[in-house]
Amino acid sequence: MTSAPTTPLRQRMIEDMTIRQFGSKTQHDYVRVVADFARFLGRPPDHTEPEDLRRYQLHLAAEGASPAKMNAAVSALRFFFKVTLARPSFGERLASVRKEDRLPQVLSPQEVALLLHCAPSLKHKAALSIAYGCGLRVSEIVHLKVGDIDSGRMLIRVEQGKGRKDRYVMLSPDLLELLRRWWRAARPRGWLFPGRDPGQPITARQLNRACKVAATTAALDKPVSMHTLRHSFATHLLERRTDVRVIQVLLGHKKLDTTARYTRVALKTLGAVTSPLTYLRPPPS
Repeated sequence: MTSAPTTPLRQRMIEDMTIRQFGSKTQHDYVRVVADFARFLGRPPDHTEPEDLRRYQLHLAAEGASPAKMNAAVSALRFFFKVTLARPSFGERLASVRKEDRLPQVLSPQEVALLLHCAPSLKHKAALSIAYGCGLRVSEIVHLKVGDIDSGRMLIRVEQGKGRKDRYVMLSPDLLELLRRWWRAARPRGWLFPGRDPGQPITARQLNRACKVAATTAALDKPVSMHTLRHSFATHLLERRTDVRVIQVLLGHKKLDTTARYTRVALKTLGAVTSPLTYLRPPPS
């Protein structure tokens, strides 16, 4: 997990996270935050004084840490003090930062078509097509197995997506034909998109790099990532008047509010709304 020596305190924190079945990335990130906090203190973190937490947050702010980084540090330190050290009152002193409310970047259907056409290989085109055609997260795409493609029911099984939940998404005939072309070309076994290392799937970084290469080739003047295709999937479904609750299930969102934000970028839907000004009639003269 980390090259730093595993002290008894660090090992206890790792065990606490393992008991709660935290993912490996979450464990790595939490340990890194506590290690950074200890370096800032210049002493073991179990010797923290209440004012140290305030000084550390001021230090992060002075370094220009983003709201996401600030809040990630809060989550890790709250866990450390509440669970590992059994000092919940310490974590309560940490201030959460309000995130910026930014609208997701969305491509038009024409831009998506061009992006997929410019994918650097058949393998990447199939993976990018799943991102747009099914709305999957890149982490879910890389962990797809050949057996997850259910051509009989025209569904794709997403096993243990975000929040450790299984779900199904639709499989369109065009996507099925593309995936069959990919299977006939590469004959993958196990992972649908094998990586460079034997027995391992393609990485999220490799897919994001391929997406950016396709965007550059397509000369798109927008920042594009794999998640942009997921945003575009949800927005285009809304513009076609798909029920937002159905989209919520397809995206695997826990809260409807998370899905509802796409109504703010579904421009065709917004443009179809008639302004009340249209219905005004001038008063009789």
